[in-house]
Amino acid sequence: MPENFHFFAYLSRMRYINRWGLMRNTFQENIQEHSHMVAVLAHALAVIRREVYGGGIDPGEAAAAALFHDAPEILTGDLPTPVKYYNPEIRDAYKEVEDVSARKLLSMLPAELRPAYEGLLTEDYSPELRAVVKAADKLSAYIKCLEELKAGNTEFRLAAEQTRQALKGSPLPEVAYFMERFLPAFGLTLDELQ
Repeated sequence: MPENFHFFAYLSRMRYINRWGLMRNTFQENIQEHSHMVAVLAHALAVIRREVYGGGIDPGEAAAAALFHDAPEILTGDLPTPVKYYNPEIRDAYKEVEDVSARKLLSMLPAELRPAYEGLLTEDYSPELRAVVKAADKLSAYIKCLEELKAGNTEFRLAAEQTRQALKGSPLPEVAYFMERFLPAFGLTLDELQ
């Protein structure tokens, strides 16, 4: 009888890890939903970079990296940003915990499949790709803030402003392109989108 591996069963549990734990939410967002949105946005940023700015990031690679960017949180949970980045010691210690989690997830795969997932789980990819995934992650957070504000939840006002400023300061031209052309639609109602 073949050995039983738990990797994909664990991945399916991403839907049980909620984000924004310290904030009152009008609707919960879990890391599975978040990772999907980050993948969509990373793909879009890579397409914009390729088609508009002549860059060479593969959109499929960007989407795959984004899908797995929070996978270690299956085992660690989502540590709120103000805690995670409170000081360098906490940030570095949490990074080590995430690395251990990524290795544990890798051990749940057959040896012949581990190389295909290792770089995705350990974020071992080019600085250029890392920057696109981080920008997509930030865009996803900003979109969540906008949705909460649209629902009347002022709890997200400061997070929205800080995230918007970070995005405006991005050196990636595809981020400015996306913000100018696509972001305004997130403030519209369904009727206005028609």
